[in-house]
Amino acid sequence: MKRIAEPATALRGRIGHAIFSRVAGPDGPDNRARIHGTPGPRWFAPESPVRRVHGDASMFIGGLSALLLQSLHPLAMAAVAAHSGFRGDPWGRLQRTSTFLAVTTYGTADSAQRAVDRVRAVHDTVSGTAPDGREYRASDPHLLCWVHVAEVDMFLRAHQRYGARPLDDAGCDGYVAGMARIATALGVPDPPVDRAQLAE
Repeated sequence: MKRIAEPATALRGRIGHAIFSRVAGPDGPDNRARIHGTPGPRWFAPESPVRRVHGDASMFIGGLSALLLQSLHPLAMAAVAAHSGFRGDPWGRLQRTSTFLAVTTYGTADSAQRAVDRVRAVHDTVSGTAPDGREYRASDPHLLCWVHVAEVDMFLRAHQRYGARPLDDAGCDGYVAGMARIATALGVPDPPVDRAQLAE
């Protein structure tokens, strides 16, 4: 039995390393060391629901689901199609997003705020006209709310279905409330703070 367990453990380790390399990119190990190793206050405590959900491999499922749901909004999709480098550099786009999530989840409060400020600065430069003639701005609170709600809902659903340690009811509401902190910093007015508001 031990001989079977050892190859399985080694295989899991290789798969985990390969996924981390793809999702975090070539700077992943240095970013991880900096994010986790820099002393200072954080937005989220070590046992917070946000850290529990974001530290689970189910995030990969939640992230893909969130992208698919977000793309159903025609103005959000028009903005991504016209201004994102996802076609030419899909892995780079994923790596930047995963680094943002890592910094806001685990990094110092100062680092998290700087990450939010960078995203807001980019959003301020993104505007245009969708194929149906409607204008869009990435800083539009409605679009920001759509992206946030889709992300939070999909991350939480994936965690509750596939995560190693699903949250209880209070933990689920705590996750939504914790993520509202990031949403507010990004410019979402009155983001949902519990599952009932998220569903609404």
